[in-house]
Amino acid sequence: MRMSKGIILLSGGLDSLVSLGMTKDKYAISLALTFDYGQKSLKQEIKASKSICEYYNLRHQVIKLDWLKSITHTALVGNTDIPEGKDLDDSFSSAKKVWVPNRNGLFLNIAASFADGEDYDYIIIGANKEEGQTFPDNSAEFIERINAEFEFSTQKHPKVIAPLLNYYKNDIVKLALENRIPLEYVRSCYADTEKHCGKCESCVRLKNALLYNNDTYYIKELF
Repeated sequence: MRMSKGIILLSGGLDSLVSLGMTKDKYAISLALTFDYGQKSLKQEIKASKSICEYYNLRHQVIKLDWLKSITHTALVGNTDIPEGKDLDDSFSSAKKVWVPNRNGLFLNIAASFADGEDYDYIIIGANKEEGQTFPDNSAEFIERINAEFEFSTQKHPKVIAPLLNYYKNDIVKLALENRIPLEYVRSCYADTEKHCGKCESCVRLKNALLYNNDTYYIKELF
């Protein structure tokens, strides 16, 4: 009997790394997809994702999406300054500044093509409750609806799994620390700097979660 196998969408960030660490064996993840859409942090994302894949012994493929950059008019890819995450209460405003058109929908559909063509059963994504409050493509409703879509758009009908869907960042870091997931490889920053910039929204969320869990080691390592 053929064993099930899974794909993960891997940016190298906290959510995708912890999702991988928590589900690799359960869903027999063997392929990681990283997407190049011209983001400022691309070099660091690929570096982090490659290290993570080497650690977990996964096949790693970078998917180039040149055209997505040309229609993305936000701070992640353009000349606009990346917004700082000083006030996460204004995260709706920040979300607009870093929005990439249909990003998760596109990424999941590409992964579904791999699933259909290469016989994968599961697609893992790092969607979580905290970001789901401001990014609708991180919500439970989105995951439910895209699974329904794949019933019609694929023959394989892969199931999208979001293991962190009910977790906030504080809990995600706690899971990582308790399960010895290698946070030294994580790259959650929007900027193209050697270490995390510590100022963008993604950095602030990560740093706050590490502080909440009384972790000073990774704060010194990553920032």
